[in-house]
Amino acid sequence: MMLLKDIAQSQAQSTAPGIGIHWLITRKEGAPNFTMRVIEIAPGVVFAPHQHPYEHEIYVLEGRGVVTNPAGDVGAMQPGVYLLVPPDEPHGYRNTGEQTLKFICVIPNPQEA
Repeated sequence: MMLLKDIAQSQAQSTAPGIGIHWLITRKEGAPNFTMRVIEIAPGVVFAPHQHPYEHEIYVLEGRGVVTNPAGDVGAMQPGVYLLVPPDEPHGYRNTGEQTLKFICVIPNPQEA
């Protein structure tokens, strides 16, 4: 059965001060392969570089920021920008704007989900 919901029905999970993740579509909702999240980063906040054994597909909805790696800034994030983070590539984000940086982030379903 098709799922149709409003993000207002989702409670963001705080992962660190100024960083929230809305887990919108997961295995729990019946998605067999992928998880869709919306990540929100408050102005001035840094989501430190980290890595995972799976790719990320990202599409920026609102705000301004940069995607980073341990060497520094990689590129600008603004509405309409999309990016692919390959498996095991260190990546992070920094909100450089005056409003919340919001982006869709799709990943393979976590094994424990």
